[in-house]
Amino acid sequence: MLLVIFAYLVGSVPSGFVVGRLSGVDVRDAGSGNIGATNVARVLGKGRGLLTLLADMAKGFIPVMIGQRLELNAAVLALVAVAAFLGHLYPLYLKFHGGKGVATALGALLALAPLATLVMLCAFAAAAFYSRRVSVGSLAAALAAPLALWALSYPMELIAAGAFLGAMVILRHRDNIARLRAGTEPRFGRSS
Repeated sequence: MLLVIFAYLVGSVPSGFVVGRLSGVDVRDAGSGNIGATNVARVLGKGRGLLTLLADMAKGFIPVMIGQRLELNAAVLALVAVAAFLGHLYPLYLKFHGGKGVATALGALLALAPLATLVMLCAFAAAAFYSRRVSVGSLAAALAAPLALWALSYPMELIAAGAFLGAMVILRHRDNIARLRAGTEPRFGRSS
């Protein structure tokens, strides 16, 4: 259980907020107000956005990788992944107001199920390219997560974790979904 707590604390590190602060900007007060990589890229440029993406992925990947090195079972690894993800959504260090969790979920799933993650990345890329919207790619990947895990015969605990992560990513995108319905969701290269 110590690794689950560690995963939550690591997940709570607000990478985008830190990158913004180091650049003299509170990203919560700019662009979409989100602390994720997309908003950091929009506000501070692609380089800092990429740094945020990699840091957020690492928050999910590292705790799961530690659990794998400790040869923990699938149920515990799933809990570790979920804890890191929930840390990003509800970070202790930002009064439980975090991001949408896409990159942290990606990092955790990359460690847990690399082949299924490749399928999710393909779903993301196809949907984002076709729609020209990152949010649509994120929603497609979230929907693909449990299906890819199931189709590739991963353990039920990982399928359940993928379903939870996917459902929460969709829930966290409810404002994006509303803007998509209204036709006001920004495309690549446009501010929100």
